[in-house]
Order: sequence, then structure tokens, then C-alpha cells
Amino acid sequence: MGLSEKNKLILLGPLGKDNPITVQMLGICSALAVTSKLEPSIVMALSVTVVTAFSNLVISLLRNTIPSRIRIIVQLVVVATLVTIVNEILKAFAYDVSKQLSVFIGLIITNCIVMGRLEAFALGNKPWPSFLDGAGNGLGYGIILIIVGFFRELFGSGTLLGFQVIPQSFYDMGYSNNGLMILPPMALIVVACIIWVQRAKDKDLQEK
Repeated sequence: MGLSEKNKLILLGPLGKDNPITVQMLGICSALAVTSKLEPSIVMALSVTVVTAFSNLVISLLRNTIPSRIRIIVQLVVVATLVTIVNEILKAFAYDVSKQLSVFIGLIITNCIVMGRLEAFALGNKPWPSFLDGAGNGLGYGIILIIVGFFRELFGSGTLLGFQVIPQSFYDMGYSNNGLMILPPMALIVVACIIWVQRAKDKDLQEK
């Protein structure tokens, strides 16, 4: 299925000017908690993208049948079901990463990006655009997590995906890993640097 210009904007907008973390300031808590290593960052990014995309799709399909007074309950049930499925899949196929992420997979249920897109978009739009909106916001969130996880693991542990990247010769010459990078506050600093670079390049964002 081809993408119209409107649908391209819905899908790609969150990757840049409408990024949920760097522009909308949503989902920052999990960005601080799960990005000390690159692998859990990638898994969390994929998990949120799947949950956001398919919860948007399901709610959009049901939007005309959901009574307004119980819409939040219905949304929570849909999201909780998808999160449970994702969690069980991770336990089956990526158990070690699942243990690293611990309760944070379950907390996708309360992620303000997921619930925000259901309220702001899926309840008022058709299924295909809603799916694209969920996927785009999940990917926008995920890109930031992966960038943060990349730099924190590289400079904090000298590895990427568990493989040694910084040569041993560097350590022999006196180089040492920056232990601060694996602490949660450094995730906030890395996110702040990403925001600074993004706003420096985009004059429209400088006015917000």
C-alpha cells in the first residue's frame, strides 16, 4: 500500500520535528531507566513501537463502538493485552534481555506516548493512519533510546551489544571507561545534547 503525503507526514513526523521525547517531552522516564546498554534499548524501542502501533490500530477499529465514559478502561485493556503478549514473547526468545528490562516492559502500559496517541489520534482517525501514527511515534521514541544506549554503553563500558569496541591498546595507554555514563543522570544529559543538536539545526523548533 502506497503512502500519501499526509500519511508520510504522520509516519515520519515523529522521527524529527514531532519527536515524542525531544520535542513533546514524553517517555523520558523509560529513556533514563533502560539505556545503560544498547541491547535493552533496542528491545525496548521495538516493544514500544509494536505496542503503540497495534494499540492505535485496535482502538481505531473500535472507536465507533466504545462508549466515551469507559474509553480509558478499554484503552488500558487493549494496551495491557499487547504488553503481556510482548512480554511473554521476550521471555520465550530473549530471556536475558527480558530480565534486564524487568518491570519496565510492564510499565509500557502507563507510557504517556502510548496513551497519548490513543487519545489524540486513534479515537478520531481511520485504522491505517492510526497504525502509521503509532508506528511513527514508537520509532521516534526508539531512535532516541538507541542513540542514548549507544553512547552510554560505548563510553561507559567500552562495548556495543556486549562486544568489545574500544581496543585494549587504548586501555594499555591509560584510557578508562567513564563510569558516570552508566548512571541514570547521564541519560538525561545525553538526551539534552540530542535536543540541543536538533534545535540548533531546526529554526522552527527554536521558536517553541
